[in-house]
Amino acid sequence: MSRLLALSPLAVVLLIGCASSDTTRPDLVTLRGNAVTLEGGGVTVGQPAPDFVAVGQDMQEKKLSDYRGKTVVLSVVPSLDTKVCDTQTRTFNERATSLGDSVVVVAISMDLPFAQKRWCGAAGVERVETLSDYRHWDFGRKFGLRIAESGLLARSIYVIDKNGKVVYEQIVPELTTEPDYDAALAAAKAAG
Repeated sequence: MSRLLALSPLAVVLLIGCASSDTTRPDLVTLRGNAVTLEGGGVTVGQPAPDFVAVGQDMQEKKLSDYRGKTVVLSVVPSLDTKVCDTQTRTFNERATSLGDSVVVVAISMDLPFAQKRWCGAAGVERVETLSDYRHWDFGRKFGLRIAESGLLARSIYVIDKNGKVVYEQIVPELTTEPDYDAALAAAKAAG
């Protein structure tokens, strides 16, 4: 208690301001019909995509800005080891060949990089790069997709153009359903 009293009035205002700036979105996504809460304000079409740090299969940190100059399809899944996430990632892997070399598909989850590497090897996924948000939660926070109840990420798709602007957003309303692949891929082709 004495430490709190020792804080200057400015420090107290800053702490309160930081604590109250957290945004949650409780009515955007469900899991088997039950609402879940997303942490963060989110990102919308037309905004610059916030740079984030995630971890690749090699345990090295990777940033969104590392892909600057390419169109990026961010395929966000709760866990590659679930049926719908498996299907989503395999579908993007198969259909990524039609996008050309100017488009990169990145699957982001909270799975550990070791699990992502194992899953990709077993599934034969070579056209989708995987990144893990387990270390910093940076992607989930900045894109407003971290599920408060589980710590996983909400199923969604973002297309970011070569200049780093969000040109497509799809947050899947029910976590157990697949995204609209055709709309996402059309947006990627248009941006690429």
